Amino acid sequence: MQVEVTSNALAAMRAHAAAAHPHEACGILLGTDGRITEARKTANVHPAPATHFEIDPQALIDAHRAARAGGLDVIGYYHSHPSGPPAPSATDRACASGDGKVWAIVSPNDPDAVARFWQDGEQGFAALSFTISDG
Repeated sequence: MQVEVTSNALAAMRAHAAAAHPHEACGILLGTDGRITEARKTANVHPAPATHFEIDPQALIDAHRAARAGGLDVIGYYHSHPSGPPAPSATDRACASGDGKVWAIVSPNDPDAVARFWQDGEQGFAALSFTISDG
């Protein structure tokens, strides 16, 4: 599977990760037809935000409601690894639901990696290739 992400969505994720540092940033990936057009930042409500993330549940509920009402689809989620690589950590693997959603992980420590994308499947995370489009 290949993901398409707009340059604006990618820039929003990286800016949020930089602003949240040294804590983990997190948010929701929105779009249509598998194309990520928006990275909507949310509050990280985890009690240990320096090493964990938890998307604000109300923000997630609101995004799903908006999608059902004809808005953008919830394609997945993003978060940052302030002191680690942009790959699923042991904690990410333990907390993942296996729902098939896309996860984007950004790392301020890896300036060469714009982001890495993963699919959270029943067998664990699978790396996804991606293209960046204007917008």
